[in-house]
Amino acid sequence: MNNIDELLKTVKKIHFIGIGGSGMCPVAEILLSRGYEISGSDNNDTETFRRIEKEGAKVFLGQVKENIADDVELVIYTNAILAGNEELEYAKANFPCFERAEALGALSRMFSNCIGICGTHGKTTTSSMTTQVLLEAGLDPSAVIGGKLPVIEAYGRYGHSENFVCESCEFNNTFLHMNPDIAVILNIDEDHLDFFGNLDNIKKSFRKFAEMTTKTIIYNGDDKNTVDTVMGIEGKKLISIGEKETNDWVAKNISIPGGFHSEYDIYKGNEFIARVKLSVPGAHNVHNSMCAFVAAYESGADVESILRGLQSFRGASRRFELLGKYCGVTFADDYAHHPAEIKVTLEAAKKMGYNRVWAVHQPFTYSRTSLLLDDFAEVLKIADKCVISEIMGSREVNTIGIKATDLSEKVPGSVQLDSFEEICDYVCDNVQDGDLVITLGCGDVYKVARMMCKKMENRA
Repeated sequence: MNNIDELLKTVKKIHFIGIGGSGMCPVAEILLSRGYEISGSDNNDTETFRRIEKEGAKVFLGQVKENIADDVELVIYTNAILAGNEELEYAKANFPCFERAEALGALSRMFSNCIGICGTHGKTTTSSMTTQVLLEAGLDPSAVIGGKLPVIEAYGRYGHSENFVCESCEFNNTFLHMNPDIAVILNIDEDHLDFFGNLDNIKKSFRKFAEMTTKTIIYNGDDKNTVDTVMGIEGKKLISIGEKETNDWVAKNISIPGGFHSEYDIYKGNEFIARVKLSVPGAHNVHNSMCAFVAAYESGADVESILRGLQSFRGASRRFELLGKYCGVTFADDYAHHPAEIKVTLEAAKKMGYNRVWAVHQPFTYSRTSLLLDDFAEVLKIADKCVISEIMGSREVNTIGIKATDLSEKVPGSVQLDSFEEICDYVCDNVQDGDLVITLGCGDVYKVARMMCKKMENRA
């Protein structure tokens, strides 16, 4: 067991470097609510930074070694901190230091019903759904989510129960620090190949995560990679969900009409349980909601509360998030940054009855864009109009020589523009009444979505 588990049994004063981050703030909030004395720093004056201050943490804007009091007993830092950061270097030389993933792993062992939700796609939506359902059922969960859940207006919360919903990310094997009691595996696909190298290594990591689970594994029985990964695991309760009759829980009579809703009948074996009504679009959300349903059911939630929670769920931030309608044009924003995610988002959008669907895509990382170039091109063709920004490199240096035009040349009729200002002007000058414009990407493409909304609002 990691030393952080033992430290958390004895220490009282914890300092967070990067406390305002969306992944750091919920961890700090939970520890603060559990009685620890929390301080922390950040370079950005954000909403989350000020919220944790209001809740009782002592916060510092800017990162210098003087932020860390002499009596601090433990330091937790985000891996987004760059090498050479004065505060982090001082902390590592003088205090026990652990990365955020290790702290999250320790949290997973503090609760007797930790629900770890993993998968290449759908983690944030399913974590948000599960949290909302447990809230509706009065089970008062704690949660750490990768996106903002509107019902709590936050990325996480502290609840006074043993239920803990935790989005569990495979990137850099982050989720292998955890020991969930219930593991939810949504799907397994090729992604983060700059780290994993190939699909086999990805499946091996998910296998380890499943094996580290203490009680129950809920998995997508319609996804071959997932089925292969969990095959032969012993000593756990395995529950499969999906549309195939061979699954333990089955979705039947699925109806996905135009608009932001869908319905289906959920069966446990041959037993009809309920008609599920969703307020989010797309076939992929049938599977996501089934996982949330079963995870909540296994945690003691009653069926009526689960149904109410799922129907009242209207999405997490940046997951097909409706931004507004201006001059007859609807604008939405989505976090989709992998071909499989873009495919389900655009297919859902095409069924909604809009005049034309515009995809404004920001490629994210050079390695992913290069490795999956043809796949990206194929799914972007689903849109009626496509605009592609320059590639956001994030943590990478472009040693490959890949360019955004390499992608746009493979998508007939697409337009490649580097700056958000150019994209905003181009889209706003060419949209028509009845169109849907959806921005796609996990970088900062949401900024152009808001720019377009503002320009169209001023025009109106």
